[in-house]
Amino acid sequence: MNKIQWVFVVTFGLIGVVGCQSTFESTASRLQPRLGNVHYRCTPTQSCWPKRADWERLRKQVGGRLVRVRSHMEACKSNPQGNACKKAVELAQNPFYLEEQPGATQTTGWLNAWKTSTSEYVISAETAADVAAGVNFAREHHLKLVIKGTGHDYLGRNTAPNSLLIWTHNMRKIDTTDNFVPSGCSADGKGSPAVTVGAGTRWLEAYKVVSVDKGRYVQGGGCTSVGVAGGFTQGGGFGSFSKKFGTGASGMLEVEVVTADGKIQTANACQNADLFWALRGGGGSTFGVVTKMTLMTHKLPNEFGLMLRNIVARDDVAFKELVEYFVGFYRDNLHNEHWGEQVKLKDLTMKVEMISQGLTKEQVAAVWGPFDDWIAAKGDVYEFKSTSFMIPGRSLWNYDYMKEHHPELVTKDTRDGQPDFQYWWTSNQGEVSSYLNSYQGRYLPISFFTKENTQQLAQMLFDASREVSVGLHFNKGQSGASSEAIERGRQTSMNPAVYDAAAFIIITSRSKGFRGIAGHEPDLVKGKAAAKKVTAAIDIFRRGMPDAGSYANEADYFEPNWQLSFWGTHYARLLQIKREVDPEGLFQCHHCVGSED
Repeated sequence: MNKIQWVFVVTFGLIGVVGCQSTFESTASRLQPRLGNVHYRCTPTQSCWPKRADWERLRKQVGGRLVRVRSHMEACKSNPQGNACKKAVELAQNPFYLEEQPGATQTTGWLNAWKTSTSEYVISAETAADVAAGVNFAREHHLKLVIKGTGHDYLGRNTAPNSLLIWTHNMRKIDTTDNFVPSGCSADGKGSPAVTVGAGTRWLEAYKVVSVDKGRYVQGGGCTSVGVAGGFTQGGGFGSFSKKFGTGASGMLEVEVVTADGKIQTANACQNADLFWALRGGGGSTFGVVTKMTLMTHKLPNEFGLMLRNIVARDDVAFKELVEYFVGFYRDNLHNEHWGEQVKLKDLTMKVEMISQGLTKEQVAAVWGPFDDWIAAKGDVYEFKSTSFMIPGRSLWNYDYMKEHHPELVTKDTRDGQPDFQYWWTSNQGEVSSYLNSYQGRYLPISFFTKENTQQLAQMLFDASREVSVGLHFNKGQSGASSEAIERGRQTSMNPAVYDAAAFIIITSRSKGFRGIAGHEPDLVKGKAAAKKVTAAIDIFRRGMPDAGSYANEADYFEPNWQLSFWGTHYARLLQIKREVDPEGLFQCHHCVGSED
């Protein structure tokens, strides 16, 4: 297997709010919320829509940073075969370019669910005051409000027509300190190492400052273009090393947030504590618009180890035996704070793409020795390829190092005027401007790895992998994580089921294309067929472990009983806080806390 086949987990930064569709009553007097549960939204064709003078006042209030939004695919609408359209399609394969377009999103849509839409106006926010002005304007004029940072959101929560968009892309200031003390808290003699980031900061920029420059680590996502302070962290947030350092939400120390009343507030463990708890796992832009966030930093591991294994079985019997063996191998050797990333199963092939922290090269080899020996001893039934290498801790997000030693893993942003360090993982390319036919996930409880349940789990994995690729993302479960990570995590509002989960199962189907662009449409016929296979595969796990739950940032758009599935026993408290801080339901998004109202 070539090293290009490994994948850093993309725990997408999801930031955004989409106002839910509702029946509109024509007179302005009837636009008021009913008991805080329903809030109607004005559209441009209705008399309640703000007048030109209203928009002009808002424009002045935000220093001229209010503009009309054009689609980044505009050239394709008039001439889908023209050179300008070809250039637009080419640029749309660059995740950083997409983030520079206020109307663009990383994913172009989801079959039978949503597609990228442009807002009527966008505030290109640079300050919390800009955000507050937009929040107040949307509330006062009964507008659908959308919040977007980087545009990574599978469920389309950062795109909506007939809306006002608050775009935080340009809020990317980063500051580090060795002695951070949350506002209003007692210092007790010292603070803690931390990094404070603006709402538009991408993880690559945070890693560049914290790890490459400062030699520390901040728990973030795998995809370099995902946003730090948006839905990724507010929804929980997993990275390659979450078994050691916990979720993104558990590392949150303080936020600056604009609430639905337009106030700029500080939330931490010592003030606005309920709001702070909700923002640590309750979902992005559901309780307010985060404009700044402070995260703890950690000692940076000396080196990271990458283990790549590609095993092809001779037949079904051999493949099932391989799956069953790996279940036990994971339980006995990998279920700890040192290992993250994933294993993929499809047809007769197992792809192991695991990464370690806190282990030396010799220790890594000792862990995987028994696995390799087991495969080698059955050489007549398995085709086996392996690659292993170590990366210095300060070099994992250093483009110059990666280009020199592992150039096949990185794709640089070669556009003029871009930072020299700006790149994305080549393995993530297929996700850029992709159209989702289906995306479904379930937590995989550690109880299924016990010896008495090994055969049952192996059978489910075997059956599901007959038609589709099944991904086991081990860093997206907190069972086996460090005690510190679990202790911090249980102080957040994430679904408690994550602490019993050894992994998160992801089964997806993607295609390329743009809805509404002739000649560039996704193939919906093939998409529907693929979506049926995904559903059939995930239903195997729904039946086998019905109470496992799912992760709100990477979930089925049509998830049934989503409140319990996404937040478990925490949902009632989250809903209470939502109704307290946003009684009119200004922040609305699909399957977010309070959306049933």
